[in-house]
Amino acid sequence: MKFNTPTTNALYSIEEAIKTYRKFCQKNISNIIKDITVDQTLILIIIDKNLEYTQMEIAELVFKDYASITRIINLMISKEYLEKHINQNDHRRSSIKITKKGKEAIKKLTPVIEYNRKTALLDFDDNEIHQLYNSLQKIISNCKNQS
Repeated sequence: MKFNTPTTNALYSIEEAIKTYRKFCQKNISNIIKDITVDQTLILIIIDKNLEYTQMEIAELVFKDYASITRIINLMISKEYLEKHINQNDHRRSSIKITKKGKEAIKKLTPVIEYNRKTALLDFDDNEIHQLYNSLQKIISNCKNQS
């Protein structure tokens, strides 16, 4: 591999690591449940942990824009992982709830998620994980401060 190309730097390595990890995760998730994606799994987990999140808050947590999160949630409703209920006091607002099928999906996928994370961080000690996290936070902060 040449090390004097535009894609041989730390930032492209981060992107490659993310894409490789997501592909690995999707393969393992699909082995358990065929019709669910990494993003849909994250959304189920987020909603399961906090039923009060708005769609915009969910979008921010999974790094999606509002239109994308709306499409994903509508798809998950059609697949019967989620259901949407209109607020009786304010018809502009709605709440999203996990269905029984969604709860079962989380239960089936939890061991896979743990396996995926453990595999990706294999051979990292706690100090290295902490250092990596801090380094990535610096990159995020540097970019946000310049926006």
